[in-house]
Amino acid sequence: MTSPALRPDLVRGAELFAAGEWWEAHEAWEGVWMTTAGDERHFVQGLILLAAALHKRWHHGSIANRNYHKALVHLGALPEGYGGVDLARLRREVWAALHQGGLRPALSALPELT
Repeated sequence: MTSPALRPDLVRGAELFAAGEWWEAHEAWEGVWMTTAGDERHFVQGLILLAAALHKRWHHGSIANRNYHKALVHLGALPEGYGGVDLARLRREVWAALHQGGLRPALSALPELT
């Protein structure tokens, strides 16, 4: 399920990402990325690189995780709950999906504190 706090212009890409349509998610986010700066640019760039990593792994058979590690550079300086997304969970889910076929990571919200 996509985070309800996600920026509206990122939602379509998030839906594609969760459905395993990683190249299409990458394409959906690229236009947004071109208009961002600062932390927001790092956030969107990280999402694009995660999608590219998954696409290369499962559509091209690449076992290299270069794009995943590039994404970590962009996402690493951001708070764990940046943009309404639980980045720690996203990183874990993508890493698992790079190693086990059939998994579908999603841009999930941070759990609410009660």
